[in-house]
Amino acid sequence: MKICILPGDGIGPEITAEAVRVLEALDLKFEMEEARLGGAAVDATGDPYPEATRKLAREADAVLLGAVGGPKWDTLPREQRPERGLLGIRKDLGLFANLRPAILYPELANASSLKPEVVAGLDILIVRELTGDIYFGQPRGIEVRDGERFGFNTMHYTESEIRRIGRVAFEAARKRNKRLCSVDKMNVLETTQLWRDVMIELAPEYPDVELSHMLVDNAAMQLVRAPKQFDVMVTGNMFGDILSDEASMLTGSIGMLPSASLDANNKGLYEPSHGSAPDIAGQGVANPLATILSAAMMLRYTFGQENAALRVENAVKKVLGQGLRTGDIFEPGTTKVGTKQMGDAVLAAL
Repeated sequence: MKICILPGDGIGPEITAEAVRVLEALDLKFEMEEARLGGAAVDATGDPYPEATRKLAREADAVLLGAVGGPKWDTLPREQRPERGLLGIRKDLGLFANLRPAILYPELANASSLKPEVVAGLDILIVRELTGDIYFGQPRGIEVRDGERFGFNTMHYTESEIRRIGRVAFEAARKRNKRLCSVDKMNVLETTQLWRDVMIELAPEYPDVELSHMLVDNAAMQLVRAPKQFDVMVTGNMFGDILSDEASMLTGSIGMLPSASLDANNKGLYEPSHGSAPDIAGQGVANPLATILSAAMMLRYTFGQENAALRVENAVKKVLGQGLRTGDIFEPGTTKVGTKQMGDAVLAAL
């Protein structure tokens, strides 16, 4: 079981180090090798996704990523920016299905910006298509037309791309509460009219799953009005990017939420949902729990180690129950700890 470790930028090296410690403690004989991605790769090689990283990522069974990006690289040409490395590895490995759970741990109910009764018991899974849509569509660019600058991007999906991500979402819903909400903007965008049509065509293959549809603007509103109405949500790349970030904040801290990006064979890239947080990098105060929980998702989806995944998740729950908190989830009456202290506590709980 070979894992490619990509610490990345900002707090990435600190949080991945704790997840690696947890994986090593499980004694499952992983082979782990580290490489550069994002800004760290740009600094070393001039390329956000260098060939050595590409080779290792392709050879590995799974990839564990910290985070990429930061203002340090914002003035570089677009093709050299750290985010191009992240988009590049997703495309290169065919990671088309992004799974982002939004789970509210009971101990953190007061950390949410919504009333506890609105979010108590929240458990949503957002399935986001990851390799198509406006982020990858061509043509794209900025050029001068009629004497002024003109920016353009292209949104498109093929039927097969929609069908592929739809099956992932239906299968996920089948293993949960058998409710799937497909999010689109079919009243305005032809691309998403096709999205809705294909989802409707898929539905008879999953008669045990209740399929509903919602326009993206309404979905954004409903997530903050009555989020527990959702079980599994499925949507395209751009809408999914926005909605999954919104859903993550219902839980009180994006620092708690993992994610998985999978190919057709469950090879995956696993990363926390948060960014590189350069403002706190190197201070030892970042929350490593989302990265540790991402490692648990890796155990479950890529390696089929369900018991090991549950051990890690239960260790995180135990630590929260003990009242330990990093700064992002700290509240009076709890104990504030740093990155490594939180990692130590999870290891002790294991």
